[in-house]
Amino acid sequence: MLDPARAGWHSAPMQYDTIILGAGAAGMMCAAHAGGRTLVLDHAKAPGEKIRISGGGRCNFTNMYTGPENFLSQNPHFCKSALSRYTQWDFLELVNRYGIAYHEKTLGQLFCDHSAKDIIQMLLAEMQKAGAALWLKTQIHRVDKTADGFAIKVERDGKSTLLSTRNLVLATGGKSIPKMGATGLAYDLARQFGLAVTETRAALVPFTFTNGEFKPLAGVAQDVRASANGPHFDEAMLFTHRGLSGPAMLQISSYWREGQQITIDLLPGQNAFEALKSRRGTDGRRNLSTVLGQLLPTRLAEHLSTLYELKGNLADQSDAALRALADALHNWQRTPNGTEGYRTAEVTLGGIDTDALSSRSMAAKDVPGLYVIGEAMDVTGWLGGYNFQWAWSSGHAAGTHIQSQS
Repeated sequence: MLDPARAGWHSAPMQYDTIILGAGAAGMMCAAHAGGRTLVLDHAKAPGEKIRISGGGRCNFTNMYTGPENFLSQNPHFCKSALSRYTQWDFLELVNRYGIAYHEKTLGQLFCDHSAKDIIQMLLAEMQKAGAALWLKTQIHRVDKTADGFAIKVERDGKSTLLSTRNLVLATGGKSIPKMGATGLAYDLARQFGLAVTETRAALVPFTFTNGEFKPLAGVAQDVRASANGPHFDEAMLFTHRGLSGPAMLQISSYWREGQQITIDLLPGQNAFEALKSRRGTDGRRNLSTVLGQLLPTRLAEHLSTLYELKGNLADQSDAALRALADALHNWQRTPNGTEGYRTAEVTLGGIDTDALSSRSMAAKDVPGLYVIGEAMDVTGWLGGYNFQWAWSSGHAAGTHIQSQS
């Protein structure tokens, strides 16, 4: 355990009750509730950068249907306590209090009418009310455990500064979108203090295919039902020059593993066999691929016609042939080469092992004063506002616990 004076840190460190590493959604939420002398540190030029770019700049700040079933973790029960004690309705009440206009886009997803910056300004206002300070463009050079808390060496405005705190909150997120400054800092610090880190992977990310088979389809979208080693998702799929994207693909990417197939129902909620059989009676003289274009986007129908070597008129097709085609449409299976990785991933799957943390307070069980919140830990939400809700819920859990201990 470090003694700052014996380590050569001769100047007296600046004292805080709580220091939060990361001025993202979880970090700012925690700062708004921690009380006491709280300082938030971030290397970015502005707070809440992921909030700012989310939802096309409108921020999908929560989901009306948030529940534990919308999250992935090695311990699926861990998220229940925090989510139940600070719900989507609690955050919505805060949004309403600030007069931020919002709308439901689809599937319970709530977006700002105006700008994601409204959410950032709300959180900053809550931090100011709580008396929390914010240091941006600050580099963290060293963090050590001391007898009564933590010692942190940072660089700001070209000067090194020593900080001391009773409570340290890891809120630096995961590895997703490194061009915005994402790093594995939280994982490094967790390991330094003896906390395990589970396997981490890019999640909510597009799939890639090396053979370029979908380049001619780039820009084509279709509502599908998709699955990959997990639940199915009824959302849109988008073909890209590199592969497959869109909400349905992002959702199943969290469940997919290398070498596995993904299964796509191209006509969810329809009976492709009955549709084709019905058209055989009315459009029997038409080419089979032409009729398929009545059910699917033209370019996609042409692609499938080539893939399955569809020939002849619809009237020439037997029931068996139509059933085989229908089955292919409802169970279209492809094997991705990989994903676009952390470069475009919305979140990181996995993280700091929740076995080391209290599900009620987010505090490390064996490291007094250490807390982990948000994306840094092994709790990952579906696409659609769930990860933001986890940031609010876990940040609130840690902040209120810290305040109660002061």
